[in-house]
Amino acid sequence: MEKINILGLGPGNKEYILPITKKYIKKSDILIGGRRNIESLGTLAEGKEMRYIDRYLDELTLYIKENRDKKISLIVSGDSGFYSMVPFMKKHFEIKDLNIISGISSMQYMFSTIGYSYEDTFIASVHGRECDYLTPIKEGKKIGLLTDNKTTPQVLARNLLENQIKGTIFVGERLSYDDERITRMSLEDMTDLKIIFEINVVVVIPS
Repeated sequence: MEKINILGLGPGNKEYILPITKKYIKKSDILIGGRRNIESLGTLAEGKEMRYIDRYLDELTLYIKENRDKKISLIVSGDSGFYSMVPFMKKHFEIKDLNIISGISSMQYMFSTIGYSYEDTFIASVHGRECDYLTPIKEGKKIGLLTDNKTTPQVLARNLLENQIKGTIFVGERLSYDDERITRMSLEDMTDLKIIFEINVVVVIPS
């Protein structure tokens, strides 16, 4: 049986798709992923059987098991090892059956763009979940967070200030695209900002 590829697409712009990822995509018979990710492949996806991921993940695993004689690639955004489908796939398939190829994550891209390293950073997602990002930043660490429309940059800034934390906040939108926007300001100024951010990555540097 063929191994199942799990391929990280990078931060968004096709120029950031790694050559090895393109190679596996071209060799694939079946591409599986979110509609936006699959459609972003353009001509790379031509001639491939496509399956879009929806909420019926049990049906997806059955579909994969029924097609193990074909070359299957699961397409995920960013890095395949950073809040992707890998934990789900490991529940249903042996690790020896998976070929996991990393991509450049939005967090990696964000840190390099704003000019900071991230080895001393607490990185997590508050996209539909809660996490303790206060303890790490109180210990002097930077924080990097994937956010949602509930835990917005303004909400994060307000929460940090209420816990006597000061610093600089960076918000990255549409990372790697031509219309990329990165906003930098103090936590105090962010709380008063009256704009709605798109899906974004937030980095906070404590002062």
